[in-house]
Amino acid sequence: MRVVALSDTHAPRRWKSCPPRVAEHLRGADLILHAGDVCTAGVLDELAAYAPVHVVKGNNDGPDVVAPETLELDLDGLRVAMVHDSGPARGRLSRLRHRFPRADLVVFGHSHIPLDESGDGLRIFNPGSPTDRRRQPHGTLGLLRIAGGVLEEARIVPVT
Repeated sequence: MRVVALSDTHAPRRWKSCPPRVAEHLRGADLILHAGDVCTAGVLDELAAYAPVHVVKGNNDGPDVVAPETLELDLDGLRVAMVHDSGPARGRLSRLRHRFPRADLVVFGHSHIPLDESGDGLRIFNPGSPTDRRRQPHGTLGLLRIAGGVLEEARIVPVT
């Protein structure tokens, strides 16, 4: 299963339409995970043209973005949780382990800072933002490859 992880697209201010380098990764995806701050539901419609989309509500999402605060999924046997804001960096791994005790992977956003970290039997993954890099050198997204309950690959890739 090929999954594209996105967060913090911030439409329409930052995402006018799907950037070409993002679209390259979306083509052929089996699933798209969006960790919030879509901001307008039109982005979800645009993404759904590529693959099914799972999304959680971000702090900047408008009322037209209908999404839960958290989501837990089984992706080919891998237990994945999603939340927009994971809180402060200090204690993040243990806090997310406590919040999602059955998860193998937690995908989150909010900070726009890409992160791939493991510990305590949990992997946490922030794909960053493809459109609002803030103080990061590049806009980014995440690519996940899942098979038989195993996260075979997780990469953060630059798209700007």
